[in-house]
Amino acid sequence: MAPQRTSWPARVLKAGSGAAVVLCLATALIHVLLVFLHVAPPNPLSQQYNRQVDAWVFPLFEQNWRLFAPDPESVNHQISARTLHTAPDGSVRVSGWSDLTAVDNSAVRHQPFPSHTAQNMLRRAWSSYLETHGGDDKPRSQRALMMQRYLTNIAADRLTAHRGGAFESVQLRVVTVPIAPAAGPGSPTAAPKPADTRYLPWWKVDSRGN
Repeated sequence: MAPQRTSWPARVLKAGSGAAVVLCLATALIHVLLVFLHVAPPNPLSQQYNRQVDAWVFPLFEQNWRLFAPDPESVNHQISARTLHTAPDGSVRVSGWSDLTAVDNSAVRHQPFPSHTAQNMLRRAWSSYLETHGGDDKPRSQRALMMQRYLTNIAADRLTAHRGGAFESVQLRVVTVPIAPAAGPGSPTAAPKPADTRYLPWWKVDSRGN
């Protein structure tokens, strides 16, 4: 009895599946290597490929040791955003403020398994922005510029999803509210520290809603 010949579509499917498996394994190995170089002590290899490592790790795969040495938050950040749109006749329209933090909080509250995006994306983007920019809003490195664009894109995407409308620029307002330390038994209650409000510059984004 003559052996059955494998059909052409089956051979193509088998070859494609094999290529996909090889590609996934190669990507996983490269990812592990780049993350290892990121968390490893400085060495000639990590210094030589520092730019490539940072480009892969930040901002989605950032690693730190806070799981083992937690640093509780001492402040709450309330992040809001508004948009600017220039009409064809040259008139400029500025929207009201949208509370992005409140939207995230409502998505987390009463959810037994809240999404990582709702819990951490906006908060971590802002903390990374602070780390790279400090007290002003001038990016002085490629990573600082990347974090600025990352924060801008998050705000633009959230505004598009929750409110819509046409706009070409966004501005963020961050209200920092200190968290009062817990008072011990018999200790006087400390007076609450005043909140601080910071307005970021207007940043251009790809036209949305046109």
